[in-house]
Amino acid sequence: MADRFFPNVFPGFVPEASPSTLKEQQDAVSIGDQDSLTKLLTMPYAPLSERFKRTALDLKETIAVETWGVPGQHIRDFTLYCGVLGTAFLLFKSYQVTNNKNDLNLSSQIVKACDSASLGSRDVTFICGRAGVCALGAVVAKYIGDERSLRYYLSQFEKIKLTNNLADELLYGRVGFLWACLFLNKHLGQGTIPSTYTAPVVDEIIRRGRAMGRKGKCPLMFEWYGEKYWGAAHGLAGILHVLMDMELKPDELEDVKGTLKYMINNRFASGNYPATEGDRKRDLLVHWCHGAPGIALTLVKAAKVFGDKEFLDAAVNAAEVVWNRGLLRRVGICHGISGNAYVFLSLYQLTGNEEHLYRGKAFACFLLDRAHKLISQGEMHGGDMPYSLFEGLGGMAYLFLDMANPHQAKFPAYDL
Repeated sequence: MADRFFPNVFPGFVPEASPSTLKEQQDAVSIGDQDSLTKLLTMPYAPLSERFKRTALDLKETIAVETWGVPGQHIRDFTLYCGVLGTAFLLFKSYQVTNNKNDLNLSSQIVKACDSASLGSRDVTFICGRAGVCALGAVVAKYIGDERSLRYYLSQFEKIKLTNNLADELLYGRVGFLWACLFLNKHLGQGTIPSTYTAPVVDEIIRRGRAMGRKGKCPLMFEWYGEKYWGAAHGLAGILHVLMDMELKPDELEDVKGTLKYMINNRFASGNYPATEGDRKRDLLVHWCHGAPGIALTLVKAAKVFGDKEFLDAAVNAAEVVWNRGLLRRVGICHGISGNAYVFLSLYQLTGNEEHLYRGKAFACFLLDRAHKLISQGEMHGGDMPYSLFEGLGGMAYLFLDMANPHQAKFPAYDL
């Protein structure tokens, strides 16, 4: 199991050094003898956040060249997950941080190409489908002030049809479409996609979840390709995460709460969570997509929605798993260190506990200091699509942009 992650040798907590203390440390220890990662951990947050931002912006430029290059090229993958829409989303994030209109304009250009490439796609979600193209296109058009494109993307979004055989999960299913609706409402105004449009989708998800839940002891249960997944990408955590942002009836909220408590009561003794229902042996995965990290983010949201201490305690417990086993030998957002860092940032935002911020900073500093070297040495996997948002360096760049202001950090395409 240990070959899946680097041993976490970080001290439990390292307080930031004051500028005067930091200078004393640097004067007392030669640069060659001082561990570069330790220096980053003790650096006051203001200069460190600037370091994260500069590195992110440099990475963003490289990613744009490597994934987009010359306009007009053939797009093999338009999706946010591993395709060029992920680059457009990163550029939009960069614009939000720096207000650089060049990033916004390039994002718009890439989305237009993704629009052509995704025509006829049967996938309907934000992360892997047509809804992501239309939703991001509309939002970027709004920020640019391009009313014609805004109307076009919204009209295209309205043409997306959900089929009866569609799954319910996040990457390819109904809640992945609902997240696109939430994204539009957040940036364009509540009611852009009215509840009369989304309510039938929510009703169908609840109906299907209850029907499968009756076969076991859990109020809601769902399948994807014959497996009852628990994680964020294809299972319960991702579905419940989105449902908690929707308008739910009291009995539906109780089913969401009951399902989360069922998951807590049936986690591994380690505090980690099974990838699938009934799996009591494979305590291996500590990823956003499967295991404690994605479920921890959902538990943090549940603690906010329900005000139930049990959910906060469970989130903190899951975060311990991430701290001990989440320094993965992968760089990405979906199943790498970049995604796992968001567990600590979300807990910091909820609790104000500086220890959670320190842990998020430690994971990010590990990447800042060592990721490129470890990837080049073959000790860390850079992703099958090495510049992509969810598997590669795009996710690391996104995290670094969020580290510039961790109070506002949000896991991309998951937290609103």
